[in-house]
Amino acid sequence: MFRILFFSPRIAPNTGNAIRMVAATGCELHLVEPLGFDLSEPKLRRAGLDYHDLASVTVHRNLEEAWAAVAGSRVFAFTAHAEQSFAEIRYAPGDVLLFGPEPTGLDDATLADPHITAEVRIPMLAGRRSLNLSNAAAVAAYEAWRQQGYTGAAGPATSDTGAAGPATSDTGSADAQ
Repeated sequence: MFRILFFSPRIAPNTGNAIRMVAATGCELHLVEPLGFDLSEPKLRRAGLDYHDLASVTVHRNLEEAWAAVAGSRVFAFTAHAEQSFAEIRYAPGDVLLFGPEPTGLDDATLADPHITAEVRIPMLAGRRSLNLSNAAAVAAYEAWRQQGYTGAAGPATSDTGAAGPATSDTGSADAQ
């Protein structure tokens, strides 16, 4: 699957949301210190709900340690300043999707790192600065996973009663009530 790398994240709930997302997608989450919060922080735990045990999360002391952990992988650095859209990339399992800290994003020195394969951006309307970190990571991870045919995904979720959603007719449209 894919590797999501947060370089020095600052906001606990964003990382908690990312923990939940990687648990749902099978991605790995790599966090590079310094972090702007303690990993036991209640806001982080609350955002990740009960997914912490289902998620692959690794904390690295610095970027060099993270590079060693993902050696040989392509690294796509997400920045609002890139020319190339993230959707133009043909992702492969093992690719690293790199995101910078809130609110500044990746700095010039990090973007110039030779480990980075390409800089990419998520399109937005003019005049918007950036997406929330966990939202941007989810958009990117799901596009990469979509390109792989959602390998490993379960079928439709069911409620506790076993219902899988609205009934459909032979034409596939939802039954009118």
